[in-house]
Amino acid sequence: MRAKTSVIKIAWSGRVVAVQPRIRLMRSFDERHHSYQGYVLRIDGTCGDEACEFQIAVGKAAHEKYRFCAGMEVSGLSVPVPDPRLETAGFYKASRIKIEKNVENALPDGPPFLGVPPDLPTYRQRGHRRLDTRTYGSKCLTCIWGCRMPVEMIIDHWNPSRKRYRFETFCYGSKSCSFYRAGPKRKVPGRQGMSYTEEDWIDGDATAHRGPDD
Repeated sequence: MRAKTSVIKIAWSGRVVAVQPRIRLMRSFDERHHSYQGYVLRIDGTCGDEACEFQIAVGKAAHEKYRFCAGMEVSGLSVPVPDPRLETAGFYKASRIKIEKNVENALPDGPPFLGVPPDLPTYRQRGHRRLDTRTYGSKCLTCIWGCRMPVEMIIDHWNPSRKRYRFETFCYGSKSCSFYRAGPKRKVPGRQGMSYTEEDWIDGDATAHRGPDD
């Protein structure tokens, strides 16, 4: 019989300072594939015995039920993620979620936008543009349209076990946002020292169906 592995559940609570989509990106040279998995709550509070700011991954069903947004006070239990290269959050599999206090006052109009994020199909339909990492950290960390994605890169499609990992930041928001900065073009490593540069037209094509204020 297999021995059962005990799963450590960590109790957490605090004030939500941001809610962003939880999206994973797979790259293979000039090809890319997105996996829309749920949402990430950035919380200022207590995780285990430590007072800190931390991130909790939640599923789309939980978001549909609770409609998370900045300003809420929440609590729950979660499990540490098994591979930090594949998650921006430190914890996932949230359970016993409880809204301790809801938002009472109207949230300010952005940017950054702090309301209830839309469903995942809306993010997919809108498409994204690359977002400068420093701009994300200084201006877009709390915006519902910002997203920091874990990226898994297959270096050699003939040998898919060869992989590298990194994080990239993107914007799903209005193309007229005054905070937006694209940052440098991104390069994807390939086999035998080759690399692919993701040109600006990729972002233009992904968001061509939207007007400047959509």
